Amino acid sequence: MEVLHRRCAGLDVSKRDAKVAVRIAGGGRAGAKSTVTTWGATTNSILALREHLITEAVTCVVMEATSDYWKPFYYLLEDGPFEVLLVNARHAKNMPGRKSDVSDAAWLAQLGAHGLVRGSFVPPPPVRELRDLTRTRTALTRERSREIQRLEKLLEDAGIKLSAVASDITGVSGRAMLDALIAGERDPAVLADLAKRRMRVKIPQLTEALTGRFNDHHAFLAQMHLDLIDHHTEAVDLLTTRIERMIEPFRHVRDLIITIPGISVLVADVIIAETGADMAIFPTAGHLASWAGTCPGSNESAGHVKSTKTRPGNPYLKGALGIAAMAAAKSKSTYLAAKYRRIATRRGPIKAQVALEHAMLVAIWYMLTNDNPYHEPGGDYFVRLNPDKAKNRALDQLRQMGYDVTLSPAHLPMAG
Repeated sequence: MEVLHRRCAGLDVSKRDAKVAVRIAGGGRAGAKSTVTTWGATTNSILALREHLITEAVTCVVMEATSDYWKPFYYLLEDGPFEVLLVNARHAKNMPGRKSDVSDAAWLAQLGAHGLVRGSFVPPPPVRELRDLTRTRTALTRERSREIQRLEKLLEDAGIKLSAVASDITGVSGRAMLDALIAGERDPAVLADLAKRRMRVKIPQLTEALTGRFNDHHAFLAQMHLDLIDHHTEAVDLLTTRIERMIEPFRHVRDLIITIPGISVLVADVIIAETGADMAIFPTAGHLASWAGTCPGSNESAGHVKSTKTRPGNPYLKGALGIAAMAAAKSKSTYLAAKYRRIATRRGPIKAQVALEHAMLVAIWYMLTNDNPYHEPGGDYFVRLNPDKAKNRALDQLRQMGYDVTLSPAHLPMAG
């Protein structure tokens, strides 16, 4: 087998240290000599490791993406005069029964020497910082939603059915009622009269829903949940302000992406942070969709397809695309909404949502590659694509309903 890197290092990284195997081709009875050493995971130890690899004239360093423990090693070694590859652990599994930190490091060095592993996508520092901000905002937003759910459960315990009437119990009207409850007001009519704007038409329902057994114990816990919700809201707002400053170099890219129906500014921020907004990394739109985990899997043996389940993708990117796909499916007179209905009827809503995620990523790749905004094909795209098929489908549906249909060409008005 051809040797691409005569001097290659493999790193098996853990929280406290890393086993480093330096493989030198052409030595020993087996044709290659490998030496394994242990290095600490602190900054000074990693810098010393970098100098050691430079002294050994290593040209390629391979490490597994183990939790977040790879980051200190990768960030300090990427400045060295050698290629650093971060590989997926699934792509570099060692032989069963021969599993140890030392053997894993030697195996990584051997794979890297022969070019049998591919490096994972690691964005440049500015994109990494933006990614940290968007991921933290996503985590805090989810935690705020959990606090709202805990508050709702507390109200259920008190017999207060506010969530059955108000879609958002922490909205302007809901917050006014909760603050009054905590302050000691127990009269349902007085509480319901605090409703604002469109909620005032629901005062009779609110009066019924606000009748319960809310007491001081519930007031204490409700105030605690509201304080946590406010704290998370303030943190999310601070992160959004910071993201707006960090997104400035990518503002044109975001302006292009949000022209796609269903993609909001927040979703576009996540897409930019996770993909790096540089489509040159992905040779084709299919590569981007496959990397994101929105393509059918390929698992075939002996002519039988075992599974077409999508591969695990970036959870932050897939979560953002899922939100965008659901919004696009509810849009009116758009190609994506028509595509969703077309697939959901035959294959179900889950496959239809994944299809929309795939379509969005393909569109993003072409838009950013060619620097063009989104072109809307229209909600009647599939009808225009095959009008005879659409006509026959409509006729079949009418016949199934018991109608005898006769078609005649429409007489269009002549131009004057």
